[in-house]
Amino acid sequence: MNRYKIITLIGSTKFKNEFLEVEKELTLQGNIVISLGVFSHYDNENYESLIEMLNDMCRKKIDMADEVFVVNVDGYIGFSTQREIEYAKYIGKKVTYLQSIQ
Repeated sequence: MNRYKIITLIGSTKFKNEFLEVEKELTLQGNIVISLGVFSHYDNENYESLIEMLNDMCRKKIDMADEVFVVNVDGYIGFSTQREIEYAKYIGKKVTYLQSIQ
C-alpha cells in the first residue's frame, strides 16, 4: 500500500488561482495536499478579525505535513509566508518553492 506524501501549501492569499493549480498538480502526482481555506478578502469580509486563528491553523497544517510547498508567484514571499517558512524549517520540514529563490 502506498504512503501518500502530505504537502501543505503556503504563500500569499492573493494568488488564489495559482494555489488551485498547484493543488491540482500535486494531487494528480499522488500527494495529499493541504491548502488554504480562505483567500483573504476574496472569500471573507471578516478576514482581519480571523488572522490569529488562521495563522495558528497554518502552523498546525505545517505540523501535519511531510513537506511545505511555497506558492511564490514571481518570487514573492510576504512577511507571514516568511514566518511560516522559518517555522517549517525550524521543525525540520522540507520546504519546496514554486519558483526558485535567490
